[in-house]
Amino acid sequence: EGKTTEDVLKISRAIYRKSRRLLITRASEEIYKRLRIRKARYHHRSRVIMAGEDKSGKGLIVVLTAGTSDIAVAEEAALTASFLGNKVETVCDVGVAGIHRLFAYRDIIEEAKVIVVVAGMEGALPSVVGGIADKVVIGVPTSTGYGTSFGGLTALFSMLNSCVPGIAVVNIDNGFGAGCLAHRINTGTGG
Repeated sequence: EGKTTEDVLKISRAIYRKSRRLLITRASEEIYKRLRIRKARYHHRSRVIMAGEDKSGKGLIVVLTAGTSDIAVAEEAALTASFLGNKVETVCDVGVAGIHRLFAYRDIIEEAKVIVVVAGMEGALPSVVGGIADKVVIGVPTSTGYGTSFGGLTALFSMLNSCVPGIAVVNIDNGFGAGCLAHRINTGTGG
């Protein structure tokens, strides 16, 4: 975001020519249509364009969403991690308002090496997941919510103030950053 369409097209085409791989986040459908890379796919909900992803499927990263309105950010995280070569499973709508739904996925949570938890409103789900799982949890606050959510600040502060050890927090709506961090933890790569 913030780049002109022409800038994105020029940069993207240069990257793809050199590497035969491409991941663009926060892209418009116009950019996708004008890009004209045959193998590229556009994911409308998360606004991600991908081409040439690594399909090796290393480890397991589980992406959880508190609610349906968190899915776009979760999809950005999942697509990023998948693009980088990780096996990714996504489970939606298991937030604290219906916490019983989370426990139906206990097996996949236990199998995961890293768990990305995307939540808006009060941002409580990463603390709950961190309390029941012995995995690294990456909290992703979203700007969804109403009342005193303040565009995601309430969820961000809640996640930063969690008393559960082992929770990392990325910035508001930063699915891309969460996917990259989950990849590094999952594969043991530092760079």
